[in-house]
Amino acid sequence: MQIISGTTEFECDMNTAAAIGKFDGVHLGHRRLLENILKAREDGLAAAVFTFDPPPGVFFTGKPQQGLMTKEEKRRCFREMGVDILIEFPLNAKTAATPAEDFIRDILCGKMHVKYLAAGTDLSFGKGGKGDWHLLQALSGKLGYQAEIIDKILYNGREISSTYVRETVQKGEMELAAKLLGAPYCVSGRVMHGKRLGRTLGMPTVNLLPEKDKLLPPSGVYFSRLSFSGVSFPGITNIGCRPTVSDSGQMSVETYLYDFDSEIYGEYVEVSLYSFDRPERKFSGIPELKQNMEADIARGRRYWYE
Repeated sequence: MQIISGTTEFECDMNTAAAIGKFDGVHLGHRRLLENILKAREDGLAAAVFTFDPPPGVFFTGKPQQGLMTKEEKRRCFREMGVDILIEFPLNAKTAATPAEDFIRDILCGKMHVKYLAAGTDLSFGKGGKGDWHLLQALSGKLGYQAEIIDKILYNGREISSTYVRETVQKGEMELAAKLLGAPYCVSGRVMHGKRLGRTLGMPTVNLLPEKDKLLPPSGVYFSRLSFSGVSFPGITNIGCRPTVSDSGQMSVETYLYDFDSEIYGEYVEVSLYSFDRPERKFSGIPELKQNMEADIARGRRYWYE
């Protein structure tokens, strides 16, 4: 997958089928857009995703926001789905002031050579957010592209959106999040060396330090699966700041894996969260912590194997 990032000076070397959006979480609605552009590859078009960096919510508020996906997670998701070109277009005072018609003519048509566009009904772009699906359709004949507007997908009568998924994750409703996303909610990153407390207690864990802009569910224990190099292992994950053994407040993601005894430090892994088990607690000391970890692991074994 070609990644074009941090520049407004680019040009795709072939005609494209494009989807535009924030793609936070890549939920079922996003996946429908992506399926359409991937299908257009059959007509000789390159599948291209156009998104803004930083996201509009961050740029216009001037405040950092936690997303359902980090930039690296999005990149990996698009690559795995088969996207050919990912454009992370710089959003700044100058580019945000681009009139919507100029954006379509100069960027989508001029730089990306778009011949097919898949867009949702909530699309907004250009100066003042005046660009929308109506404008895309109105200019399609004049500028020589096809615009297909994709209706929202509903779940239990509510439109699937990144906001809906975010609310679900913040409540720890991982089963519902998986239904909206089309896959379990994931936290990913490189395996770090921890304090080896779990190994000392006979319960070694795989440790991640999540990105600061990654939205985490409530602190607690989750039934999970950890994947790396195309292999998946059942486990149980603690998300939180480990109040029994640390007062740093540093959030961590620690996963105990069943029937696993390999060194994977430095590997990029994905931890998929399937179900919330219990909230994080501060125990009286190491003996009580160990007792509860053993109970957590036993419940996880029943979850995965019974």
